[in-house]
Amino acid sequence: MTPANGRIDPALKLNNRERIIRTVLCQDVDRLPLTLWGPWGETIERWRREGYPAGAVDFGAYFGLDAGFSQIAVNLGYYPAFEHKVLEDRGGTKLIQDRSGSVLEIMAGHSTIPKIVRPAVSGRESWEKLKERLDPRSPERYPDWRKETSRFAASDAAVQIGSYPYGLFGTLRDMMGVEELLVSFYDQPELIQDMMDYLTGFWIEIYEEAAKHIRIDHIHIWEDMSGRQGPLISPDMFREFMTPNYKKIIAFAKDRNIPIVSVDTDGNMDLMMTLLSEAGINLVMPFEVQAGCDVAAIKKQYPRICLFGGIDKRALTTDRDAIDAEFERLDSLFHQSGYIPGLDHLVHPEISLDNFKYFVEQLKRRLGITAARPFS
Repeated sequence: MTPANGRIDPALKLNNRERIIRTVLCQDVDRLPLTLWGPWGETIERWRREGYPAGAVDFGAYFGLDAGFSQIAVNLGYYPAFEHKVLEDRGGTKLIQDRSGSVLEIMAGHSTIPKIVRPAVSGRESWEKLKERLDPRSPERYPDWRKETSRFAASDAAVQIGSYPYGLFGTLRDMMGVEELLVSFYDQPELIQDMMDYLTGFWIEIYEEAAKHIRIDHIHIWEDMSGRQGPLISPDMFREFMTPNYKKIIAFAKDRNIPIVSVDTDGNMDLMMTLLSEAGINLVMPFEVQAGCDVAAIKKQYPRICLFGGIDKRALTTDRDAIDAEFERLDSLFHQSGYIPGLDHLVHPEISLDNFKYFVEQLKRRLGITAARPFS
């Protein structure tokens, strides 16, 4: 019989790190974590016109959030990175070389997905050349470990390694472009397998070095491999190319007593949840409502996986009644462990500062946070 999720027991009095770990493991907690994804740059620009402080402002501190997750300062990508430079200014768009070596067309002044004009990897030769920048033993990719350990010693944040844009499908998509990648699963399967296998070994070697110095709580894998209709590759392809590498990462985590391995992917999650469950992932995000995700229903189907997100960001673009209705829709999730409340994406520029403040106030009330934590 599937065990129930843990209870909410205010008598436990946990710190942030303990609370996050126990929530992900679906164990008893004093309350659910209060940690949210931040805003787009355009959102901050809007908020400053509405009273948000100028200058460098700590998003979490301003809204009175928990410490959440804190990332280890290692370079999981290229060393050296390619030079980021503008190749051609076309007025409304620019042609740039990004730090991954791809040539992109971007819209000026907007946070949109760029168009890949020339990918960094188009075949075996370009991949072998790129590997020269993916040496896990490059000392330059690691921080001063004394400073890094001191930073984490002064915080109760849950320690994370891995972030955007590092994942199996996700990183290959950035290296090749989505169309080239999808075709290559058929035309160049040996290349795709080699790329995923190599990157997995590369990252695990970096995790191993970091684990010598710092207690790691969380390995994060970024994918963004789904659309409204589900994953961009078939379940059989996922199981062939990705599941074995996920299991390598999870085996490493178990060997090093790292309790959390998460995956971030947008889009419809119906098939993805089955695949991630089979692989052993225990934290999944962000569950886009407009793509058909219902975290309350998904939680019933996958009670032993912690879900993070799933609150419809579109509700925050309207009024307080819509925000209240969204909380009511997901009310069952606030009475058990195994859920981390959050929007289903970053905070969109259509969301006003006043609406976001109201959302945070109501979220704190739902979590039982009664102490005054004013916005500052």
